[in-house]
Amino acid sequence: MTQNKSLVLCAVLMVLMAATRMHHFGSAMHLPDASLAVFLLAGFLVASPLLFGALLAEAALLDYVAITHMGVSDYCVTSAYWFLIPTYAVLWVAGRGYARVHRDTLRSLGVFSAVSFAAVSVAFFISNGAFYLFSGRYPDMHISEYAARVAQYYGPYLTGAAIYLVPAVLLYVLFTLRANRVNHAG
Repeated sequence: MTQNKSLVLCAVLMVLMAATRMHHFGSAMHLPDASLAVFLLAGFLVASPLLFGALLAEAALLDYVAITHMGVSDYCVTSAYWFLIPTYAVLWVAGRGYARVHRDTLRSLGVFSAVSFAAVSVAFFISNGAFYLFSGRYPDMHISEYAARVAQYYGPYLTGAAIYLVPAVLLYVLFTLRANRVNHAG
């Protein structure tokens, strides 16, 4: 990939995260947070670890602005907040790993789907588990209560990522097919 394409992709991913980070699960008025998909796609599309660091810094800055200037609750900002680093690292590394095995085939889409599902699931259990274990907000939570909360939040977590990953895959296929036609025609 050319440097110009990489810069455009970086900008698009950063704008997508900035435009959606304020509303975790979304609502009728707001799209859900694209951060999970952004980190996964950034790992796949742009190999630079500098982008991973820039996305982490952007996420923290967006959270700070949302809390201090936009009235967003700071309920989730506890000592567990630091676990967003390994949460996003799992997604980044999964994207990098998939980039190594990616082929422009239909079968590769199945691999991407499996990698995405696994990575988002692991990311969920890191961030969710860390919040319930280390936030101090649920000191006496029992496993049955945790399981009920997992059941409540896991689906929206997966769906929030899929809302961005599915169109990203479709756009990738569209641009890949177009590029292949241009290369074969010329």
